[in-house]
Amino acid sequence: MEVVLARGSRFFAMAGSERSGSTLKIVPDFSLPVRLLAPHSLFTCPFWAKTMSQTPLSYKDAGVDIVAGDALVERIKPLAKKTMREGVLAGIGGFGALFEVPKRYKEPVLVSGTDGVGTKLKLAFEWNMHDTVGIDLVAMSVNDVLVQGAEPLFFLDYFACGKLDVDTAAAVVGGIAKGCEMSGCALIGGETAEMPGMYPSGEYDLAGFAVGAVEKSKILTGQNVNAGDVVLGLASSGVHSNGFSLVRKCIERAGSNAPATLDGKPFKQALMEPTRLYVLNVLAALAAHPIKALAHITGGGLLENIPRVLPDGLAAHLQKGSWPQTELFAWLQKTAGIDDIEMNRTFNNGIGMVVVIDAAQAEACAQTLRAAGEQVYVIGKIAPQGDGAPVVVA
Repeated sequence: MEVVLARGSRFFAMAGSERSGSTLKIVPDFSLPVRLLAPHSLFTCPFWAKTMSQTPLSYKDAGVDIVAGDALVERIKPLAKKTMREGVLAGIGGFGALFEVPKRYKEPVLVSGTDGVGTKLKLAFEWNMHDTVGIDLVAMSVNDVLVQGAEPLFFLDYFACGKLDVDTAAAVVGGIAKGCEMSGCALIGGETAEMPGMYPSGEYDLAGFAVGAVEKSKILTGQNVNAGDVVLGLASSGVHSNGFSLVRKCIERAGSNAPATLDGKPFKQALMEPTRLYVLNVLAALAAHPIKALAHITGGGLLENIPRVLPDGLAAHLQKGSWPQTELFAWLQKTAGIDDIEMNRTFNNGIGMVVVIDAAQAEACAQTLRAAGEQVYVIGKIAPQGDGAPVVVA
């Protein structure tokens, strides 16, 4: 028995083979177990015949445009270049970014953080507002590493989409570069992933990664916080990047009755206002004043974030009304129909960063921060917790 297959077939496992001119003769070896199949299962409709008759498929045909990806990298390079700072040895373009910890640090400790932008992106898609969500991405991570007293050194981003739109991606990364520039850290690398079928048309997801450094002797742990210390609140710029699942429900509920403006800004702009970057101003205050603890008010609001930096047995007693409620948060609370407790554990509710400091130093610290452009409020004091909650707003 002899079977003749055209040259190029991938069917070689059935038997030994012999070449003769333009054909390959496959000679079955009947001594091998389970080697023969019914003739119709092998040769009725050879898969290779169909494959060879079809048009070749490129990576672009499959949905991945390498040329577009390269074009985006070229658009990104000048944006990233503006963020370069001391320590950068090699940035975008290589397989890995290189960074040397500045020599002014004697015992540097690296502090890392990672975050995303959450469902705020859904509004960016719907409203075609892509130029500020990159600032949000940077702020969520660099504000976090700041809480340990660290100076952000560099940042990396991850941009994932189903089909790459170079203009949209460039707008997003432009925001990332701006956020890095505003916080003094280098945009040192990133990843753009075009994954057909993974995301709906026009949508993308973001993740960011920040690394900072702090002198080992100056790490903020909150362990020296004492009863009687003052709690300062730094105003937020808006909702920042948390609570947007509820924000979107409020927009849906309001429908055509949504206000035209909030706090003097068009409605959409007020909601999409990027997360405030506290880095440079707070680092300056840290250098000048003995700040004991910082808390970045993100998901969980005031009620869940302040306890993360307090020693056991202490609580933050915040005075209701000691900072103003903006039109934005008043609208959200009214539209959602929620009480103050739910507001303070869902949103930042007007306070984006908390500073804990000795009462004798509080006013001087507040003045330093105000002079730098922060809106600062004395919002409470630290007290023994007893049987109460770790944060009380009354």
